[in-house]
Amino acid sequence: MTSRRIPAAADPVRPGPDRPLTIWVDGEPVTGTAGQTIAGVLLGAGRRQWRSTGQSGAPRGVFCGIGVCFDCVVEVNGLRDVRACLRRAQDGDVVAPQGGPFGEPGAGRSDEHDGPEVAR
Repeated sequence: MTSRRIPAAADPVRPGPDRPLTIWVDGEPVTGTAGQTIAGVLLGAGRRQWRSTGQSGAPRGVFCGIGVCFDCVVEVNGLRDVRACLRRAQDGDVVAPQGGPFGEPGAGRSDEHDGPEVAR
C-alpha cells in the first residue's frame, strides 16, 4: 500500500489549508496533518507495523481500519489500548507500542490470545 495525499489546491472538496502537527514515536518526531488518525500519520511516515501479537509475535498494524479488530492498539500519552485507526492525532501526542520500542521483536506484546493455531 502506498500513501497518497491530494494537495489541498487539487481537492474538489476545497478544504482549508493543511495544519501540520507532530507526534512523537519512540522519541522521534513524526509529522502529519490535523484531522489524520494516529494510524494515518504512522502509515504516511512509512510505518506499517507497530506491535506484535502476544502468542506468535506476528507483526500488526492496521487491519480493518474501523476499530473492530484491535490490531492497531498503541499507547498514547500513557493510556493503553488506544486504537490508532480511531484516535485523531493531536500535536504533541506521545505514541508507543504496548510492550517496547517500535520495530523491536515482541514489541507491543500483550496477554491477548491470537486466535486458534492453524496447522499447515
